Amino acid sequence: MKKFALSISALVFAATSTLALADHHEFPKTKVSLEKCLQAALKTKAGDVVKVELKLENKTPVYEFDIESADGTAWDVECDANTGKIVEVEQEVDSADHPLFKAKLKVNEADARKTALAAYPGEIVEVEYEIEKDGSASYEFDIKTKDGKEIKVEVDATSGKVVEAHQEFYQIGKE
Repeated sequence: MKKFALSISALVFAATSTLALADHHEFPKTKVSLEKCLQAALKTKAGDVVKVELKLENKTPVYEFDIESADGTAWDVECDANTGKIVEVEQEVDSADHPLFKAKLKVNEADARKTALAAYPGEIVEVEYEIEKDGSASYEFDIKTKDGKEIKVEVDATSGKVVEAHQEFYQIGKE
């Protein structure tokens, strides 16, 4: 438990230090603290937080926590940074070959990458494979654009269409 508490303290310290050093006018304003959203996320899915991101979804700031549960399952838990409410929970799988992902797969990763980059030109710096609440599968690409911004682009693995795209402002933790 001490190790876990220390990692949460380190996460909060890193996030607040990052914000203190950053150019504040670019970050979205939040009404709820990172700590409050963290508590809500851990109530939703218990485990170790390995990454936190701040992004803007439809003009709403959202904290996304990557949580690894005791059984090894990886979860993305999103918290509205204005209300403190959990707004989305997705399971993250290790690859497109995972049975849950493969069951919905009709668009290969290469084609999904082309679609994401056509919509948001730049360099893909991270790929995640997600199972949505309704069981659908999607690729999530983090794209570093030419102007230095990072955009999270979600491409449906069945239809091949971009279903979400949001600007990410910071990420703390492992890729």
